[in-house]
Amino acid sequence: MLRIHEIKAPIGADIERVRQAAAQMVGICAADLTDFEIVKESVDSRKKNNIRMVYTVDINFDGDLEAVARRFPSNQCAVVETYEYSLPENRRHSKFRPVVVGFGPAGMLCAYLLAKAGHNPIVLERGNDVDARQADVKRFWAERVLDTNSNVQFGEGGAGTFSDGKLTTGIKDPRVREVFEVFLRHGAPPEIKYSARPHIGTDKLCAMVKNMRMEILRMGGEVRFGARFQRLIAANEFVHGLSYVQGGRIHDLETDCVALCIGHSARDTFEMLYQSGVKMAQKAFSVGTRIEHPQEFINRSQYGRLWNHPLLPAADYKLSNHPIHGRGGYTFCMCPGGYVVTASSEEGMVVVNGMSEYARDGENANSAILVGIEPDYFADGHPLTGIAFQREIERAAFAAGGQSYAAPAQTVGDFLKNIPSRRLGAVNPTCPTGVVPGDIRTVLPPVVTDTIQKALRNFDTKIQGFAMADAVLTAPESRSSSPVRILRDEFFQSNVRGLYPCGEGAGYAGGIVSAATDGIRVAEAILGDEDGYFND
Repeated sequence: MLRIHEIKAPIGADIERVRQAAAQMVGICAADLTDFEIVKESVDSRKKNNIRMVYTVDINFDGDLEAVARRFPSNQCAVVETYEYSLPENRRHSKFRPVVVGFGPAGMLCAYLLAKAGHNPIVLERGNDVDARQADVKRFWAERVLDTNSNVQFGEGGAGTFSDGKLTTGIKDPRVREVFEVFLRHGAPPEIKYSARPHIGTDKLCAMVKNMRMEILRMGGEVRFGARFQRLIAANEFVHGLSYVQGGRIHDLETDCVALCIGHSARDTFEMLYQSGVKMAQKAFSVGTRIEHPQEFINRSQYGRLWNHPLLPAADYKLSNHPIHGRGGYTFCMCPGGYVVTASSEEGMVVVNGMSEYARDGENANSAILVGIEPDYFADGHPLTGIAFQREIERAAFAAGGQSYAAPAQTVGDFLKNIPSRRLGAVNPTCPTGVVPGDIRTVLPPVVTDTIQKALRNFDTKIQGFAMADAVLTAPESRSSSPVRILRDEFFQSNVRGLYPCGEGAGYAGGIVSAATDGIRVAEAILGDEDGYFND
């Protein structure tokens, strides 16, 4: 295939026009193309009076593709190989079924491939299935009754289910393509295959994860909901099984293989594993706040006079401030037309996150503004110190919100003046448990708030009006990533053999796609293990 970049077309141009432009570029007729596929579609809004769509396409035709490619710079046209994922050779011969702990993106892809390979995995998920989980979350938001096992963090689909469903990633692993293909086969919108900033939306994610579960069951896997991993059973540094709690009863499960896909919020599980001798270390993570603006403001700033064009998506942004001598701040997980949601998973603690539906048609835009916290920030090297730091912030937020799971909030104007907010302005906060105006400096440490203050002023030079007085800061955003890394070797196993740390919670991913990709890697490692500690 010949990959061509930077084909530009007007907003709303049909695909045939793009096809013809690609053919014309290489000097052939569009009718001579034997294959044509859009690889990437993006919006170029740098010139507000001439916003264009930009495409990367793959084409094929009878001829010497290499000779054609040599006529262009490599960043404009190049020959590429078509990628098709295939399972590695199955060398696992254990008599025991592998166990996957956690059914977020990493656990889903790991279980999916193990089931496809005929290993009938058992999945343990502490939360409920996605339908019951939605009811649990809505009850928490409406009645402030928190289920500590089934909530925004825990349950079928993982924390990403209640998010924007963003599929952007910086990793270059070719397995990313297979992640997208699996998602597409199970109900993700088709444009994720070519959108420059693909997303699924929380509404479509719920249907997709259910479809994936049904496929795993069809292939012989099993998913046990409401099953919380309680104890690792190991001897001589080898996995022999585990215990889990389900329905108020403790169950033992014999196995020689545990894929640990627990997510970044399974703090009790981290503590149990540490006490069991599983080696782990501190890891850099980030803490900050959510900021809300009217979506119309973001559209106007990014699209100019075409801000309400029906064919343009809700506008987004990605900003960073990295001073030469000083700590940097950056935006993360921007949710166009979305909502700030209360995402607590422990009693007496408040944490917020961002969420959008597929249509991204809400009144507000929101994004995290985060500040990196490195291990050397802490006085000690204990692996769980970062968790204690997060908990301290979340308890302070619970207190500042009136101990009702309302979140503390402050206008940007008051924050920059360093005065508490007594009331909010024209931007209506979307947090479903409500907000309490105040001072987020009582929740977040100075190292975070001082950096955010500088970042806001910098961002205002990039998007004029970003630091508008009425924009709302809702705190804290403290679960953007795991503060812990569970150590693993080149075979993807921990110091306890047969235990495979995986995904975001184990410290090897940073979003839906990278977590799912790591789930594939771990499944491959399990399939490649021909030793089998308890073989017949």
